[in-house]
Amino acid sequence: MTLFAASTAVSNAAPDPQDMTMVNVVKVDGLPWFNRMAVGVESFANRTSVHATQEGADDTDPQKQVRLIADLIPRHPTAITVVPNSVAELEDVLGQARAQGITVVSHEATGIRNADIDIEAFDNAAFGRQTMQSLAQCMGGQGEYVQFIGSETMTTHMQWVDAAHDMQLAQFQGMTRVEGPIETANDEPTAYAKANELLAKYPNIKGFQGAASTDVPGIARAVRDAGLQDRICVMGTAVPSIASPYFTDGSIDRIFFWDPAMAAEAQLQIALMLLQGEKIETGTNLNVPGYESLTKLDGYDNVFVGNAALEADANTISQYNF
Repeated sequence: MTLFAASTAVSNAAPDPQDMTMVNVVKVDGLPWFNRMAVGVESFANRTSVHATQEGADDTDPQKQVRLIADLIPRHPTAITVVPNSVAELEDVLGQARAQGITVVSHEATGIRNADIDIEAFDNAAFGRQTMQSLAQCMGGQGEYVQFIGSETMTTHMQWVDAAHDMQLAQFQGMTRVEGPIETANDEPTAYAKANELLAKYPNIKGFQGAASTDVPGIARAVRDAGLQDRICVMGTAVPSIASPYFTDGSIDRIFFWDPAMAAEAQLQIALMLLQGEKIETGTNLNVPGYESLTKLDGYDNVFVGNAALEADANTISQYNF
């Protein structure tokens, strides 16, 4: 069994939690998804006495995230946790952080090299197939559909839509994806505008899958404005409180998600455990809901997954209060 400890540059003398500083760097500041993540950062800080904060740029430009992390390094936080906009573009600056003895824990970054641990909420391919299974059922296995993503550089978004598309090609051959994944830059007005364009271009379209948390609400608004909520299936990742109003008339059919607050706590808890000399391995319990028994993801040296996948439809959306 492969075990993982903190970066080799970290001193063997673990600092007291009250002397630790951790910064959670998110894809973009101000979105409801990352506002919820900040709740987890605050909860972690309150229960551990670690000084934990969250920062993000004003849009999803990967270079802004690079500069943000570069500016953090001279402040020498004990740990940086990060949700990358582009794994490839962050590798160098995260390598610099680790060389300075800063522990790095990532999320939504399968395949990243310069992180001590990458923690995923679940197996991302399985999550994509789960979405497609439901979309195909809603569409009766027939018709045109389209997939939205924040960006082609966003690792998890591509894993979800690729797995979903592969499943559609293999099992639902009466369905046809129109165009490649549509990029929306994690921006709801962009998703709304592009959904309107596609509705005009493909008048027979029957389904939408959204990967960014802002995609599904934007798509739903376009479908509602067109009066097509009874004919078009809309599914994907979203924040329950933002999606909830669209369930009332069927503008959204189902959402698939995880709790960003728990993901933040899981990242920070891993960083704390590494700094205290503990090991992350199969079966590790982070004492965070959805992350009570981690599994090492096959094919990767530093990726662990939880069991934190959630889904909701019109009958169950009221169960989620974020």
